[in-house]
Amino acid sequence: MDMDIKPLRIAVAGCGNIAGAYANTLQPYSFIKLQGATDIDLTRAEAYVAAYGGQVYATLDDLLADTEVDLVVNLTIHHAHVDVIRKCLLAGKDVYSEKPLALSSKDAWELVELAKERGRRLICAPITILGEGQQTVWKLIRDGRLGTVRLAYAEVNWGRIESWHPAPGPFYEVGALFDVGVYPLTILTTIFGPARKVTAFGKVLFPDRVTKEGVPFHIDTPDFATAAIEFASGAVARLTTNFYVGHPGKQKGIEFHGDLGSCYLSDWQNFNGNVEFAEFGQSYESVPYVKEPYAGTEWARGLVELAQAITEERSSRITGAQAAHVVDILCAVRASFEDGHPVTIDSEFAPPVPMDWAN
Repeated sequence: MDMDIKPLRIAVAGCGNIAGAYANTLQPYSFIKLQGATDIDLTRAEAYVAAYGGQVYATLDDLLADTEVDLVVNLTIHHAHVDVIRKCLLAGKDVYSEKPLALSSKDAWELVELAKERGRRLICAPITILGEGQQTVWKLIRDGRLGTVRLAYAEVNWGRIESWHPAPGPFYEVGALFDVGVYPLTILTTIFGPARKVTAFGKVLFPDRVTKEGVPFHIDTPDFATAAIEFASGAVARLTTNFYVGHPGKQKGIEFHGDLGSCYLSDWQNFNGNVEFAEFGQSYESVPYVKEPYAGTEWARGLVELAQAITEERSSRITGAQAAHVVDILCAVRASFEDGHPVTIDSEFAPPVPMDWAN
């Protein structure tokens, strides 16, 4: 199969905590070649290249000047995403970016428009809707097992970042909503389509924290947010995000409720989360996956899907427009809990299609 897919030559911008996971999960795919990497801390880029191959680019400009690079994988911190993506698109490169696409709706949609004007592909994490567990739940819903789905509960209890991450600051600056709310929102918008109205509440629960090194720090961005999201389809979802409750918490995953039954996905990130179904009034029972799942998160799957889309001359299942709509939801949630009023959304995106093996 590898021989049938056009080679995709990539370079990484930002060699932080997640970059290794991308490189490791790319290893089985010979049609994706790592050309090199850059980072504002060149020692990190040097270590990355020593481990995974390619060359060190002294600056992003040097990376963009390399005609051998087809696509830039933007793994920089949240606040740098817009500037890096814009620069890459203007240089004629396709872009795969970590989430979120931007921190404002204006910036997000300007990037989508710029990509369109330049004839470049722009895709953005999260790509976990491509996972086997996620596709299994989507198929249950498409097949009508739940009847009309009217309600979903999405829980993102992401723990205290300082307990595991060496640099928690950027995460707390954007807050749990923008950092990890994107995961279930991408799944929900794939299944339900565009959102239309948001009513939300947010609060700083735990303002004074301490890093792993024992350095105190203070946060001002809410580390807790909850929202009721109304979709154009008529469905309603309750989203909860926080950087306070740890992973052992019992509230996790996404639960969908319809007229005929309910289904539960225990993990919106990993591809092998448990999938369960219950007819209305009955107990949950495990559901077989549509395909044997990847154990964990295959971070490279979005790049593999993109390489296949390029070869097949079709749109990628993951698009900048859907990512921009998710940013609209995030901004609406923030505006709602800041102003104390519901916020409407009117943007659109072309919905993705299921994976071929999940039809």
